[in-house]
Amino acid sequence: MDLLVSEITTPSTPLLFAAATSTIGMSTSSSSSEASEDSPATSFRFELQEVKYDFPRKSLSGAYSYRPLAVLSGHIGSVSCLALCGEFILSASQGKDIIVWQQPDLRLFTKFGQGDGSVKALVTVGHKVFTAHQDSRIRVWKVSRRSENVFRLVDTLPTTKDYLGKFMKQSNYVQTRRHHKKLWIEHADSISCLTVYNGLVYSGSWDKTLKVWKISDLKCLESIKAHDDAINGLVACKGIVYSASADGKIKAWGKEGKSTHSLKGILEGHRDVSLNSVIVSDDGKWVYGGGSDGFVMGWEGSYDFVSWKLVSETKAHQMAVLCMCLMGEFLFSGSADKNIGIWKREAFGKLSKVGIINGHEGPVKCLQASPNNVGGGFLLYSGGLDKSLRVWWVPRHSALQNTEDKSISLC
Repeated sequence: MDLLVSEITTPSTPLLFAAATSTIGMSTSSSSSEASEDSPATSFRFELQEVKYDFPRKSLSGAYSYRPLAVLSGHIGSVSCLALCGEFILSASQGKDIIVWQQPDLRLFTKFGQGDGSVKALVTVGHKVFTAHQDSRIRVWKVSRRSENVFRLVDTLPTTKDYLGKFMKQSNYVQTRRHHKKLWIEHADSISCLTVYNGLVYSGSWDKTLKVWKISDLKCLESIKAHDDAINGLVACKGIVYSASADGKIKAWGKEGKSTHSLKGILEGHRDVSLNSVIVSDDGKWVYGGGSDGFVMGWEGSYDFVSWKLVSETKAHQMAVLCMCLMGEFLFSGSADKNIGIWKREAFGKLSKVGIINGHEGPVKCLQASPNNVGGGFLLYSGGLDKSLRVWWVPRHSALQNTEDKSISLC
């Protein structure tokens, strides 16, 4: 494994991570019932230590010149997804491996998941990690403080119990393609995305369906024929689950009480343009979708989340937008053009350009921002088809926000 960290110079700022009290998934928060379970260990065998990094400095032009705080190499395939898990950052790859990186020193802590099919998505909730795979299965890992095998496989979805309860009844089978049937609890193609909300895990697949799983007993509760093409992204907020699809639409799903999910609205993108990712603001008011034409589109939701209005269309990249993440007023977009766009959210859902981070040698497939304050800014993690995980520091203060149309590039 290669671990490349920028040279230490002065002035520098201590990078300290406080013990996490809750687990942060890819896009959404876990339920209150899950939060009461054992949280991932904040330290297994390492003491938190003071780590000094050389932060980017502002040039005379007012723009920031960036180089990654670290370039973490160790995956055998392209990095497909990221998630924060207590003091750890988890990165998964198309090469079937999941690497756990220790914060704050960014050292490789452990690996797990080898040989279980190419990993397409992962989320963390409570003391569990859910990983979605190209073999159409979801695997459940338990984070244990007491075991040497810290991330231990405990189940696979659908579970054997779920199979046994349904395989005898013909009405539980659905047509997946000509002369081929599967149980409705099974995905018929690769699972592309996951999100968690209120005690439930949602999985989206290239088979066009959205499935709902109960975290407590791992039972499949629903299978929704959601789209006319592959589902590429999922996010949940304020009781609404948003699914982005290659059919060019983002659909909003909600449920009342113990009822099943129903369609609440459709957010229309550009005609014949795949929507590859979807994110939503913390208050649930703003929804953003990233398209294969390089546009980031923004919708404003109504107070009762029953209608959405297109309010912005931003040409963010020259090639497809593959991933996005939000951190407060900042929106980050990763693209097939190998760049990461930084945008400031303005009034009425508009986006203003702050700058561009470049440095990846392949398309940027996943992004994750850390909520921890570090030297007046925060950390941004990016994974790409160049098999690397890169760590960047982004300042919060207004000087960055005034660098309109100025690139942020590697030293």
